[in-house]
Amino acid sequence: MANDPKLTQEQRQSLIELARAAIAAQFDPDMTIPTCHDQVFRQKRGAFVTLTIGGALRGCIGRIEPRDRLWNVIIEMAPAAAFRDPRFMALTRNELDQTEIEISVLSPLVPVDDPAEIVVGTHGLFIRKGLFSGLLLPQVASSRNWSVMTFIEETCRKAGLRPNDWQQQDAELFMFSAEVFSEKESESGC
Repeated sequence: MANDPKLTQEQRQSLIELARAAIAAQFDPDMTIPTCHDQVFRQKRGAFVTLTIGGALRGCIGRIEPRDRLWNVIIEMAPAAAFRDPRFMALTRNELDQTEIEISVLSPLVPVDDPAEIVVGTHGLFIRKGLFSGLLLPQVASSRNWSVMTFIEETCRKAGLRPNDWQQQDAELFMFSAEVFSEKESESGC
């Protein structure tokens, strides 16, 4: 796995604030989004923005491949999680203050040659087979106490595949790591 440099507490806080501003700007078109001055944010990275209210998922959308600068990915994915996650109604202005933001900054994808390489809680999974694909972030498996095999099978299900489709010759299974942080952690200084 690639060892991407870890973000500082200040960088994490900046990204959380950026995500909140990008969502708030959808309610107030005159609001300006902060600009990027940190070189770290100019690196091309994949990232996901997860929104929860009272601990319940409210939206989660991201970009897997590192095709754009991290700053731009957060500006695009935060509103997408708030307003375009097909599993949920669009976030309302009244819900914004109750919404907790979590960001997962991804490492590059690495092909899985052997399931024994996967470490639950450290790695996320991405599967692609034909027109189907699905991804589960590392925190999903650890929060549900899944085994490696359950994690693989649930990733297949997320992609709309059968649980054992990862073993098919035309299936591609990848793992990645993620630096995960939230507003709660930023406020507590953890």
